[in-house]
Amino acid sequence: MKLKKIATVLLSCVMAGALFTGCGGGDKPADKPAAEAPAGDIKLGMITHLNATEKKMEDILLKVQEDSGVKVTHYVPTYYDNLQLLQMGIESGSVDQISLYRSVANYLVANNDKYEIVSDLTLKNLPDNFCFAVRKDDTALKADLDKVIEEMKADGSLDKLAEEYITKVDKGQTPPAVEIPMTDGAQTIKVGVTGDLPPLDYVTPDGKAAGFNTALLAEVAKRSGKNIDIVDIDSGARAVALTSNQIDVIFWTVVPNGDKMPRDIDKPDGLELSAPYFKDEIEHLKLKK
Repeated sequence: MKLKKIATVLLSCVMAGALFTGCGGGDKPADKPAAEAPAGDIKLGMITHLNATEKKMEDILLKVQEDSGVKVTHYVPTYYDNLQLLQMGIESGSVDQISLYRSVANYLVANNDKYEIVSDLTLKNLPDNFCFAVRKDDTALKADLDKVIEEMKADGSLDKLAEEYITKVDKGQTPPAVEIPMTDGAQTIKVGVTGDLPPLDYVTPDGKAAGFNTALLAEVAKRSGKNIDIVDIDSGARAVALTSNQIDVIFWTVVPNGDKMPRDIDKPDGLELSAPYFKDEIEHLKLKK
């Protein structure tokens, strides 16, 4: 299945800036000079968040460390709208480290000998829950997604998919493409994916959806009876694409698990989140010396 691509809805981010202040890492150059941060700070590349600005994220990371009683490291975040730009950022020296989920970090290390995991990371044990996001008034759609997620938790399907596509996947191989079933005459929902977090979320070079998230979407289609039209979209364009009705669902969004970080850190007004379907922790990567 070929995917549609919202090349970057970030032009509309300018117009929507009052609504989503964290909408765009894409309007900044990827080659921000490394010398801008004071000596001793760690310049940290991150995938653009839905709503939390770089400054807000900087303050939260500092507070989390202080509250945890660990060595305080001053991280200065820089947002990038996709994984390719994030990698370009660290390889050009614009940032010192990049922040990724553990499954993604392990995948990148297995596929690229330039990187290594930061062994002395101070931000340990900060898991995030992965969820769907819908518009607040789409209550029926949220209920359908929640129902499928809870069914898959109860029958063990979610754990089996995670094991097949994440835990046991050969991280040196490209995530496998997954066919999503289509039903004639069924309701179609447009689902925005980044294709940017292998092995969780991946779009192959020839435009096919692959990996864990696509396998989950195939189950959602099968169990809900809905057709799913996947739209490939940059991370920084997700919120605007949803609120402007270009898509019906954001897949993925994250919510901190536990009480170390505020649960509403990245949730814009007007969005509702589904029940969580996956949990992962943060790792940082750096270039090998």
